[in-house]
Amino acid sequence: MTTIDNPRTAAQTTLDRPALWPGTDERLAGYGVMGMPFETGDYLALRHFAATSIGSGYRAVWHRNPAGEWTFYSDVAPELSCARYFSDGGTATTVRTPIDIEWVGPYSLEARIPGILEWRIDLEATGRTRLLSAVGRHTPAAVWRSDRCHRIMAKGVGPMLQVGRIRMSGTAPNGQHFAAGPMLMWLVSASRARLRGADLGAPAPLPQQQRLGDFWLPQRGVFVVAKAAFDSFDPARHLAPAAAA
Repeated sequence: MTTIDNPRTAAQTTLDRPALWPGTDERLAGYGVMGMPFETGDYLALRHFAATSIGSGYRAVWHRNPAGEWTFYSDVAPELSCARYFSDGGTATTVRTPIDIEWVGPYSLEARIPGILEWRIDLEATGRTRLLSAVGRHTPAAVWRSDRCHRIMAKGVGPMLQVGRIRMSGTAPNGQHFAAGPMLMWLVSASRARLRGADLGAPAPLPQQQRLGDFWLPQRGVFVVAKAAFDSFDPARHLAPAAAA
């Protein structure tokens, strides 16, 4: 069995052997950066899902500009990616584009969107992330799917990691209920990004923590290997994403 001693190994293991939670709802498994704020007021997030129950795996980058406007980039159609849940039925821009993710070391990766984004991410393990990873990898799916358990865990995890408020279950902007379970975790130790040629500066918390639906955006970079589930889409109750640009 592969020994998971660094985030590169953890990411490759979930890509090689993705395992969804049991169920008939919409489920995903993969890794990513939950979120990363920068001193310009920009905000980035990265997702690489190895498998989903609604389509193929995909890569996605989320960007929030200082004015609060969201763009969701993905290498699949928006209705099969993060935009399905978080673009709020068309208030955000969705873009279908190739996204490249390259690991340049056991604790470093780079994400690129041709002509748009170059993003370097360096990671580190701490005593607290090791503790949370030890708990996360042994937590049953039924616990991760429980809103009550999430509320209890969130009260300790947010202050422990100094990320502000955190909530891993609730209602997404399009109306679908979600639950996420981070199995393994590392902190972002350093990050630089250039968006359309402009340097976003050093990582820094946003002046006011933001959220998308019930998902609060962490005020520092957190990398996770995780699984997630959403209610099955119902066009009578849930908003569909805008068409991709």
